[in-house]
Amino acid sequence: MSTPTFISTSEIYSWLEEVKDPEIPVLSLVDLGVITEVLIEGKSVKVEMTPTFVGCPAMDYMRSEVIEVLKKHGITNPVVEINFKNPWSSDKITEKGKIALKKFGFAPPPSTYEIIDDLSILETTMCPRCNGTNTEMRSPFGPTLCRSLHFCFDCKEAFEGFKPL
Repeated sequence: MSTPTFISTSEIYSWLEEVKDPEIPVLSLVDLGVITEVLIEGKSVKVEMTPTFVGCPAMDYMRSEVIEVLKKHGITNPVVEINFKNPWSSDKITEKGKIALKKFGFAPPPSTYEIIDDLSILETTMCPRCNGTNTEMRSPFGPTLCRSLHFCFDCKEAFEGFKPL
């Protein structure tokens, strides 16, 4: 593995902002919290990724995208490791990521530190379109394991919410 000289971890993280979540293309893997560590040892670069859930079907695709971006920036033999040393949680989504989710039409998850009752937090999810709180959870099961379906009575729009995990 070879890397250009004078590369910093923060520079690699900034490059990895180019890699978007395949289901939510406004959200980078960095802002989603899937990129959990970048290690530079000599001329070696290793990126660790933690999936949002164990059976995530997009992990191979995301790994390939990370490798492609690193090679584009001159990293000749990057290593990308998928592991579960520190399980992913919705608290790993950055503030920038939560803003991107809202702009895309998803209700971002609240901090799990604020949750008293999992079901009640889903029942009162703020609408990402009008910021109304007169909402109802229509189903705790969305198109992926980390999302739920909601309806806003103020703007009369359906929306998806990220579950706090």
